[in-house]
Amino acid sequence: MPTYTITELAREFDITPRAIRFYEDQGLLTPKREGAGGRTRVYSARERTRLKLTLRGKRLGLTLSEIKSLVDMYESPKDSAAQLNRFLLVLARHREMLEQQREDLEVTLAEIAAHEEHCRSMLAGEKPAGEDKPAKKAAAKRSARQTENA
Repeated sequence: MPTYTITELAREFDITPRAIRFYEDQGLLTPKREGAGGRTRVYSARERTRLKLTLRGKRLGLTLSEIKSLVDMYESPKDSAAQLNRFLLVLARHREMLEQQREDLEVTLAEIAAHEEHCRSMLAGEKPAGEDKPAKKAAAKRSARQTENA
């Protein structure tokens, strides 16, 4: 059965050994300890897979506690339907949050575009859109009165 050092895993997944130790502190990884005083960490294929799943969960934007609960579910020989349903629930919540963020971003981008257009118009010496609205309203009222009086 293959084993890995912290340096090998860090290099393979392009993360720091400190990140791997952090995941250990969070209970996501539990390497064996060898050597004098147990100072050398030895990672099994199982730990490598858990690290891979952790990093995948982070890319999806899941919290470490969500990742831990999902990874831990696959460790137990319980009903896989319950595990999959739990995973679907976590994904649905995450999708909902991301869709809200996307809506917020679209609103913000539209506001930025309006401000950019306003600035460009001012730089070009034009009256920015919206500044002549009171004049247009007044002209429309005059025109309506003239039509009524005619």
